[in-house]
Amino acid sequence: QVQLVESGGGLVQTGGSLRLSCAASGLTFSRYAMGWFRKAPGKERELVAVASWSGGNTYYTDSAKGRFTISRDNAKNTVYLQMNSLNPEDTAVYYCAAKRIYDFTIASIMAEYDYWGQGTQVTVSS
Repeated sequence: QVQLVESGGGLVQTGGSLRLSCAASGLTFSRYAMGWFRKAPGKERELVAVASWSGGNTYYTDSAKGRFTISRDNAKNTVYLQMNSLNPEDTAVYYCAAKRIYDFTIASIMAEYDYWGQGTQVTVSS
């Protein structure tokens, strides 16, 4: 079965950095766009960043632009999220998700994803 396993979360101070990883198995990884989402307590889950199947196309929400970088290594079936300049508002559980996307449009990347990981906690202290 498909498994997405996130790692790399933890506690970091404001201004610090973390690199999240998501290792995928049970699917043809290179056929899927990969997204990072987050859910903070009391808030809706929100999209953070998406990479196309090749990594050649990426999308970031405004909160992630300039601070976060999504990348992927199809040989390792892994997607990454490098997070810099973290602040307490970034505190959340971060999830990776996989989706077959045939056209890298806003509508496509915002639609429901096929597979989800269990999440990794990121806590940013002030």
